[in-house]
Amino acid sequence: MTTSDAKWKTYAIQMTTSDDFDANVDHLLKLVSKLPRHSIVVTPEVCLTGFSYDRMEEAVKTGLYAIQKVKELSEDKIITLTTIQKEDGHYVNRTDVVHNGKIVHSQHKIKLFLLGNEHRYFKAGSEEEVEIFEIEGMKFGILVCFEMRYTEFWLKLRGADIILNPSMWGKPRKYHYEILTRALAIANQCYVIAANSANEDMAASSAIIDPDGKAVADDETEVLEGEFNPKEVERIRRYIDMDIFHE
Repeated sequence: MTTSDAKWKTYAIQMTTSDDFDANVDHLLKLVSKLPRHSIVVTPEVCLTGFSYDRMEEAVKTGLYAIQKVKELSEDKIITLTTIQKEDGHYVNRTDVVHNGKIVHSQHKIKLFLLGNEHRYFKAGSEEEVEIFEIEGMKFGILVCFEMRYTEFWLKLRGADIILNPSMWGKPRKYHYEILTRALAIANQCYVIAANSANEDMAASSAIIDPDGKAVADDETEVLEGEFNPKEVERIRRYIDMDIFHE
């Protein structure tokens, strides 16, 4: 079986983030190393450092180190990692998708969360970065946390087979997150892998949602497992024709 013919498992990591950055990296690497080949893995937004505005340079170093270590674990795996990086003198919230030892897609967070003061610390990305990209014949899109609220981005990702959603979504708006992630899967007739933080003040509510809106979800589970079935995407799009095939 070639990689492109493989059945891909899907995983949402629902981990907590401590003040010990090194311990967070070690824990994530252990989780990922246990996952099988042909895994699609999504981790929560800035799960290695949190929004540590008083430790930004340390967070950048942690992110650079973690990306290199994730590359080493990425043979026949697709791993999404969101970290704090520094580019041209500005801090950015960047999502990297790693596959077979390389970063195959990068995307900066565009819609910064004002209630969390993100706009004071990060340079926002460009809306042009929200686009469909392809890995191993599968079409992907990314929306980071707060960006889920912007349905104009949903339209830009019509035709994606899988939408990846790394999040650090707060507990007071837990039901918003659950509704939006499921609605996106139904509206775009695709899989959504939503990985949210399990910190005490966060919503958890991570889920792997199929194109019919059915979800694998459990707030008490650190690693949620599902499966990507391209035939299910095709079935739903033919059964309820929304012209997604033709876009």
